[in-house]
Amino acid sequence: MDSSVEVVISGFAGKFPESNNIEELEKNLMNKVDMITEDERRWKHEISNKLGISKRGGNLKHLDKFDAQFFRASSKLANSMDPSSRILLEQTYEAIVDAGINPIQLKGSKTGVYIASMLIESEKELLTSYNADDCGLSVFGCSRAVQANRISYNFGFIGPSFAVDSACSSTLVALEHAMKAIKSGDCESAIVGGINLCLNPCVTHKLNKLRVLSADGKCKTFDDRADGYVRSEAVAVLFLQKSNVAKRKYATVVNCKSNNDGFKESSIAHPSHTMQCRLFHELYNECGVSPNSVDYVEAHGPGTKIGDMVEANSIESVFCVSRSKPLLIGSIKSNLGHSEAASGMCSIAKIIIANESGIIPPNLNFEAPAKNIKGIIEGKMKVVTDPEPWNGGYIGINSFGVGATNAHVLLKSNDKQKMNGGAPADDLPRIVVISGRTNEAVETFLTSIENNPVDVEYIRLLHDIHALDIPKHIYRGYSILSKNKNSNCFPRAIEQYVATKPPIYFIFSGIESQWPAMGIAFLRFPIFAKAIQTCDRILRPKNIDIYNILTNPAADVCSDVINSSVAITALQIGLVDLLTSLDIVPDFIIGNSIGELACAYADGSLTISQTILASYFRAHALTQIKSIPVSMATIELGHTDVKKMCPSDIQISCHNSSNSTTVLGPIDSVKLFVTKLTAKKIPVKEINCNNIAHHSHYVAQAYPLLLNYYKALIPEKKVHSSKWLSTSVSQSLWSSTTQFSSAEYHANNFVSSILFEQVFSLIEKNSIIIEIVPSELVESILKNSPDSTLTNIVLAKKNHQDNVITFLEGIGKLFITGHQPNVAKLYPDIEFPVSRGTPMISPHVKWDHSDDWYVPTYTA
Repeated sequence: MDSSVEVVISGFAGKFPESNNIEELEKNLMNKVDMITEDERRWKHEISNKLGISKRGGNLKHLDKFDAQFFRASSKLANSMDPSSRILLEQTYEAIVDAGINPIQLKGSKTGVYIASMLIESEKELLTSYNADDCGLSVFGCSRAVQANRISYNFGFIGPSFAVDSACSSTLVALEHAMKAIKSGDCESAIVGGINLCLNPCVTHKLNKLRVLSADGKCKTFDDRADGYVRSEAVAVLFLQKSNVAKRKYATVVNCKSNNDGFKESSIAHPSHTMQCRLFHELYNECGVSPNSVDYVEAHGPGTKIGDMVEANSIESVFCVSRSKPLLIGSIKSNLGHSEAASGMCSIAKIIIANESGIIPPNLNFEAPAKNIKGIIEGKMKVVTDPEPWNGGYIGINSFGVGATNAHVLLKSNDKQKMNGGAPADDLPRIVVISGRTNEAVETFLTSIENNPVDVEYIRLLHDIHALDIPKHIYRGYSILSKNKNSNCFPRAIEQYVATKPPIYFIFSGIESQWPAMGIAFLRFPIFAKAIQTCDRILRPKNIDIYNILTNPAADVCSDVINSSVAITALQIGLVDLLTSLDIVPDFIIGNSIGELACAYADGSLTISQTILASYFRAHALTQIKSIPVSMATIELGHTDVKKMCPSDIQISCHNSSNSTTVLGPIDSVKLFVTKLTAKKIPVKEINCNNIAHHSHYVAQAYPLLLNYYKALIPEKKVHSSKWLSTSVSQSLWSSTTQFSSAEYHANNFVSSILFEQVFSLIEKNSIIIEIVPSELVESILKNSPDSTLTNIVLAKKNHQDNVITFLEGIGKLFITGHQPNVAKLYPDIEFPVSRGTPMISPHVKWDHSDDWYVPTYTA
């Protein structure tokens, strides 16, 4: 084994008596709730009376619930599985995501599975009494080996996979196997689980005959009234990883070790003081930690007179030598009973709660110490009976089994403290994207996030989980959060996902899509700000202050032709970089006017320097020619009809769609033309173009100058990809081998009509249209498009008070459509592992539990 490898518990999930998850368990523990109940969930009281057993027990809720479809289980298989096997699959998933990991990332990994179990109490019913046609599957349904193996099968793990049974110490022995496998290199990570369901009253009856059960159904651990334990249920799973890759660290597994009493004159079930002490000495000597460094021991503490006495006295002998203050001790069995093979998982759950909350939960049923436990009577040890402040450190967990296998684990808490309550240091709203099995699953998760202060570490874990698709999660949603709880309610949405990822089209708008201070919001994103910083460095020698243009609210700043041109292009460059960082890559790109420069940048055929300077030179060329006052108008007719009607001095500048065309010409001519069209009741709208005759012969005199600029700037032509759908070259001239991004191509764009109609006809149904900068022209074309299946996503709105929200809403909508934006890239990086107190994820995972499945029941 490699002693330098540090193993940590990075994820946890579980179901406990009266506690559907660890958050509910924490509330019950801290509020001193007795989780042992008297009901008929497992069998009728008349059976208890007949067998002479207590009616009290610790029972899980909803054993009949299971999301069979998610785990690819047929109805025959689901009904033939022991309920613990079904719950175990769900808890395994929850433990993995609790670690901030998407389970798909572990497929094919050397992840081991170690499942602690003792008895499968449904075995008789599954094999003999249940008469449904299960095709023999019940043989596997009650196999303890298959319980572990089915996890490996469902999640695609290829590490060791087996059941562990050392009776009541099974969980800690399983943890020992897993820890050693990771340290030796046999595993990269490991699932450790513990299960116990009390389904057969005959088992309880036999244990009662052995006189190990309490008459009143209470575990009175270390108390003078102790007379045995009460049986209880639990199904819980933890995820182990190497510390250097873990995103969360509930505790470091410093060491874990087991031994057996061997032969002794007393019975096999009688615990040995000598062997327990030997185990403690060996474990602490191996890891070089003094037992005096341990401030709390979570004892096995079953509430049996002999068991409590031997264990407590063994702990005193080793842990209370030269101790300056009492050793704190306790046992969760006093709160929820003894879950036998799963009891170690309950103890670990309690320690995770203590480490994360800073409070050790109290014991119940302790009034006066047992007379044979001197360490408590003399004050060397103190039973925690009220919530006890806990600053972290070393904790020991002890366990021993009826077959005399002793096990002990030393844990150390995560010492990373949360700063500023997890609140962000910046003012960026946080987008959270969530997927789930049902609408309710997504709804409740988002609500739980919204109802709590923003914690950037918690949100980062959620970002990482949802950076990849989770198969069979058919609902998706998002919410946008602010650290200021008094702010307006930000957008959220939930929709069903059709499981077909639609293609993405980027559309880059052209001149007249600018507005004052259009970039001020986006500069809050570090990646966008970096792109603008580069543009600024390139433009400074031209006496262009891009920061002023993008942030100045004065209308005249962005109305200047050079300012508007570089502003639009810089914004598009920054947004392309931002989207690319989120792994949002277009399937197709379309440019309008100077938007084709941004197309070239997105396609990789122009550098950032070439792109922003090409935009500058294009506008600069316009300032070098004498132009006439011009105006534009959009007519609701196709270009063929408009061409027949146009006066000789009016030119078609844009083929918008089959029923929309934009024309350009001298102001007086356009006004007269508009009047005539209106008289004929042809819908038409005049547009201000700031007297710039783009895409017409009126700017042809600037073409030679611009071409010279471009030849110097773009000396090499590059073949652009097939994803670029040209709007300045007729489709009949398109060729994958002859179409270039070149000086000539971009100069030609300057004087050519915009051929939107030809490219919009190529857009596939159900596609996603992302407007990189909003354009009234594009929005009008999409609004009037006969294809209602297109989804238009805008990343900014003109004059919106905060376009960060608009952008994040667009990213959220993109996630809902089935894409996987890596939203973590929007924000400052988080250093792993996350701090103590980062909220757990597993309690908020909800399943599709619409179906009920077979649970064995026993009748008199």
